[in-house]
Amino acid sequence: MNIQWYPGHMTKTRRMMEENLALVDVVIELLDARVPYSSKNPDIDALAKNKYRILLLNKSDLADEEGTKLWASYYESQGFAVILTDALAGKGMKAVTDTAKTLMEEKIKRQRERGRLFVPIRAMICGIPNVGKSTFINKYVGKSTAKTGDKPGVTRGKQWIKVKKDFELLDTPGILWPKFEDETAGLLLAFTGAINDEILDVETLATEFVAFLMRRYPALLTQRYKVTWEEGERADQVLEKIALARGMKTKGSQADTLRCAKVLLDEYRGGKLGRLTLEGPEEIKAREEAAKARLQEKEAKQKERKRQFQKKN
Repeated sequence: MNIQWYPGHMTKTRRMMEENLALVDVVIELLDARVPYSSKNPDIDALAKNKYRILLLNKSDLADEEGTKLWASYYESQGFAVILTDALAGKGMKAVTDTAKTLMEEKIKRQRERGRLFVPIRAMICGIPNVGKSTFINKYVGKSTAKTGDKPGVTRGKQWIKVKKDFELLDTPGILWPKFEDETAGLLLAFTGAINDEILDVETLATEFVAFLMRRYPALLTQRYKVTWEEGERADQVLEKIALARGMKTKGSQADTLRCAKVLLDEYRGGKLGRLTLEGPEEIKAREEAAKARLQEKEAKQKERKRQFQKKN
């Protein structure tokens, strides 16, 4: 299942971020702790390469605790400041301000030595759609400043938000990158709800999710949905079993797999399946190599098509 989603407003968002980066000192990026690699936008690394960086592993309450520690260590080793947050519960809020002030300590000191007594910290906050950015901002600021919703793409324009007298946030809309060369990233983001369900075949997506759980968390499927399967059984057959076990049937007493698909994904996204981390740092190298090979293959095909066209003409 090859998933791509890059609405037109995201191009505008990227341009707006480029234009406003000169106004900020710190870039705060929210990641989904369940998919910390797939939810990290590579374009932001390119845009913010000369800024202080803070990564927030948000929704950490929905991710495996040990897995989150591994990811925190991984990103810290790359030079990022990393904070575990749970925006809904308000966990990790104070650490964000403290970390930003620590990062800015030397710059503030230099400015004050030059006679500038008041040196505010300005930070840009960004992340992919549906990562919990607006919820984080509202909890962080202490009032409903940013719009929130359970669908990606709620925030559509930039806004400056005053957190404290000496701390301002520039909020930006959720942004993906134009092309997922890593097909796994697109799939995992769709599982978490970062990609709009309206452009997806939800039943196919849920079947892919069942296949993923069969490989990675087989005991969870058995325990929660009371289903078993034989070697060689397909994920769509297991989805049918889940539907029947839950009493989800059509008028003809067939398994209502569409209804089951929606329930399954909603239960995962709502944390009802437990604290699941869907990827680990040890997988990155293989995925990057696969994505690189896929890109090279695509470029080779484009060159061949161009050669054939030139030959005909």
